Amino acid sequence: MRGRRDSGQAFPVYIAVIAGLLFLAFAYFAFGQAAFTRNSAQTAADAAALAAAQDAREQLREGWLEVVLSPEQWDGYLRGVTYDGPAACGQAEVFARKNGAKLSGDGCEPPASGGDGFRVTVLTTGQEPQDATASARAVIEPKCTFTPPEIPVPEETEPEPDPTESTEEPEPEPEPEPEPITGLTCGDEDWTIDPDAPTLPSAVDLFTVRLTGDDE
Repeated sequence: MRGRRDSGQAFPVYIAVIAGLLFLAFAYFAFGQAAFTRNSAQTAADAAALAAAQDAREQLREGWLEVVLSPEQWDGYLRGVTYDGPAACGQAEVFARKNGAKLSGDGCEPPASGGDGFRVTVLTTGQEPQDATASARAVIEPKCTFTPPEIPVPEETEPEPDPTESTEEPEPEPEPEPEPITGLTCGDEDWTIDPDAPTLPSAVDLFTVRLTGDDE
């Protein structure tokens, strides 16, 4: 009789232990699922912010090539600000979707005049009610400087003879050959732009794209 009584007393304890273990397993599962969702959201935000900044970097190089023979128009490209921000943010939307998320809240904010980088906020999709929000910021950092060559002072020349005093036709002056453009330095490398075959360094040589925190 005593053995049966002990078994009967142990059974509720056994049930309580099993229930506790099941609760802990569920809690660990829920915690792990939430952590996975947060990580997924942050991955999507990072990818979206980088995609926007990289698209802007490609735009900068392509636009620069269009004016490469006019150094007086280089300023916005050298500073990394002459590009279509909304178009770059379109790439942020594409990469957010590729990573199971969508733009949320303020979505994608192109840099303001201060150049604080693309800030992107995303919300994971398809994991309700555990969808998570995350934000990331990516900046474009110019790597090049340009020092315009000094303009030579024109030499003094003898005055042209009065054409009325001569019956000879003056010979037309030949067109001056365009000079190579020097003074562009990217990193530690100096670049010379050949007017006959103008080219620029690659986009990654012109600008650095990186993720950054809000405290920078």
